[in-house]
Amino acid sequence: MKAVRFHEVGGPEVLRTEDVERPEPGAGEVRVRVAASAYNAADGGMRGGFLPIPVVLPHVPGYDVSGTVDAVGEGVADLAVGDPVVGFLPMEHDGGAAEYVVAPSGALVAAPTSIPLVDAAALPSVALTAWQALVDDGHLTAGQRLLVVGAGGVVGKYAVQLAKRLGVHVVATASPRSAEAVQAAGADQVVDHTTTDLHDAVDERVDVLLNLAPIDPEAFRALVSLVRDGGAVVSTTAFMATPGDEDRAVRAATVFVRPDRERLTELVSLVDSGALRVEVTRRITLDELPALHAEAEAGRIAGKVVVTV
Repeated sequence: MKAVRFHEVGGPEVLRTEDVERPEPGAGEVRVRVAASAYNAADGGMRGGFLPIPVVLPHVPGYDVSGTVDAVGEGVADLAVGDPVVGFLPMEHDGGAAEYVVAPSGALVAAPTSIPLVDAAALPSVALTAWQALVDDGHLTAGQRLLVVGAGGVVGKYAVQLAKRLGVHVVATASPRSAEAVQAAGADQVVDHTTTDLHDAVDERVDVLLNLAPIDPEAFRALVSLVRDGGAVVSTTAFMATPGDEDRAVRAATVFVRPDRERLTELVSLVDSGALRVEVTRRITLDELPALHAEAEAGRIAGKVVVTV
């Protein structure tokens, strides 16, 4: 089968398109004929050796995947050959930038039926990140107020949609380029961070501050004053500490996405009910994946890119 792999960590040039043996599922595993995988920044971090995730080389990137079950290992009762599935694969194992991938059955759920199977690969890890940041770590509940810093990215728009579904008032920062999309996601107030100071724009303290942007640490610490006593600051920027305020019982939590089959099943249901929109801004082929990594190395990738097979 065809797969993109790297045999050593390094720049995008270490990625190679190769012919490799098709994997066989073991006990508790299934083999998926891949429709698509999705590019995430962490793929570049693992390829470059920046993330402390113990991958075995050579490694196939692409831990978000969609496709069709092709073979079933011993002991798998809840999936069958022919089932369309989507999943967040264990990041230390081979991913979906290949024609086939073997995955634990527990990492996969039934794919959405309302969108193309290829596009479903764009859902798992980013939507799970938003849910876990808001609910599991932020403890956000109906009637509260949320400030999302960096809402123009993919996780940010999922966070806005999910927060509005929870019955939360959402203040979100965005650039002029993404302000319309953030408003369409449901934000009650969109602040142009390129022209407006948040301390002037936020007139009432929030219960949860969710940071998704690589902002200056000192500026991040200053934003904690916008959180009410007993509130929470949640961040996905794992490369810097998340600030809190012990004197005011403001909690600090840093999110690194976790597998959660039950939550992913709920997210799929929200997609099929029309309550959650899946963003796909570009579709590329396997052969174009090294060039995408090079593009990401040169600057931030806008939107969500899926890699079709």
